[in-house]
Amino acid sequence: MNIIVLGAGHVGHALVEALHDEHDVAVIDADPQRLAALTGRFDVVAVEGDGTRQHIVRKAGVEAADLFIGCSSREEANLVAAMLVKRLSKAQTIIRSTSSAYIDAWRENELDIDFMVSPELETANAISAQLGIPAARHTDVFAEGKVQIVEFDVPADAPDGSLVGRELRRAEVPSNSKVVGLIRGASAIVPRGDERILAGDRVVVVASPDSARAWCRVAGRPDERIDDVVIFGAGSMGTTIARSLVERGLRVRLVDSQRERVREVAEAMPEVRAFHAHAFDPEFFERERMGRMGAAVYCLNDDARNLYGAILAKGHGVGLTIALVHDHASIEVYERGGVDVAINPRQVTAEEMVRFAHDPRIRQIAMLDDDRFEVLDLTVRRESALAGKRFKELPATGSLIGAVIRDDDVLFPHGSDVLRAGDRIIIFVEARRASAVEKAL
Repeated sequence: MNIIVLGAGHVGHALVEALHDEHDVAVIDADPQRLAALTGRFDVVAVEGDGTRQHIVRKAGVEAADLFIGCSSREEANLVAAMLVKRLSKAQTIIRSTSSAYIDAWRENELDIDFMVSPELETANAISAQLGIPAARHTDVFAEGKVQIVEFDVPADAPDGSLVGRELRRAEVPSNSKVVGLIRGASAIVPRGDERILAGDRVVVVASPDSARAWCRVAGRPDERIDDVVIFGAGSMGTTIARSLVERGLRVRLVDSQRERVREVAEAMPEVRAFHAHAFDPEFFERERMGRMGAAVYCLNDDARNLYGAILAKGHGVGLTIALVHDHASIEVYERGGVDVAINPRQVTAEEMVRFAHDPRIRQIAMLDDDRFEVLDLTVRRESALAGKRFKELPATGSLIGAVIRDDDVLFPHGSDVLRAGDRIIIFVEARRASAVEKAL
């Protein structure tokens, strides 16, 4: 596939990293240093200039393009470039937009764009899923909520028992779930029945929502869903997250140091308790008993401030801290500092965009462990040579099918079950082998 990416920032970088092995990628950006950082690592075509200009998109090979992804920080440029590409080629167009007005216009078919991705909405969805499984390191909802992908860290001091240290075929694995991946230090394992979960492992599980919560005991954390949240930062990201959580029935407080923002939130969302206060004010924490909140979400525009705020919240007794991360390098610092969950809005945006470069049968994709692995929601072709085979007979491809949606029912398959044409499968796969697995299925 020939792909043009507008924007060589964080989202563009994540997209190129995920796509360059399997596709011919051209990247447009006005900043030569950003382009140099990409061409120094990846085999891509770099085009310096304004992506809204016809001669620039022609230089990027627009006539032969199959897919255009507009992910620059300039929303108008993404929109104009996509419309230009639409006129000059048959490429599918996907753009990133933080504008609710643009998204509403697109939904009303007023903009000739194939798909729009909102970083705020994608981040809100990620946080909502995380609050449902607070013990998880990372979670994604698949198949319209029927299936969850969950990553857990097994405590380093976890003793051997009915699950840890025992062969998976003999272990007391929660029903309606399947272990699809084990990350052990720098090594990664697609497990079979003789593999064991060990203390210190990161476990990737495909499960029903109820079973996903049952897995919380592996991480030594309670499985209750959190229903009260405080959000620090009332910008577009914080308010979108607040609105999303309220729609899901959660009790939400929102804190910001700018009085005007607080007033706007109070008028627009009366269900949200809005506070004019500083995120780092210990007296405010004590006075409003913030330590009793189930979770604190930090949406400030600075990673150092998010880290400090999360540590402060933890010290006051908040059970779960979630902090947005803007620089990928900060994730390790967050972990060392004790932040429970780091969510990168640019990464979740890239995940949603990258699926358009995969087989059209793929409805959803999640990228795990810096995109070493992917989870795909894929429908088995009628002509697939693997259809009709028992799961234990499927070839080893560095992948594992965790769940099958068949006739609206969910099956967590065993070796004796048979894969059928038309099955919708949730499959865990090494990213480098994803294309081969798609073709085989």
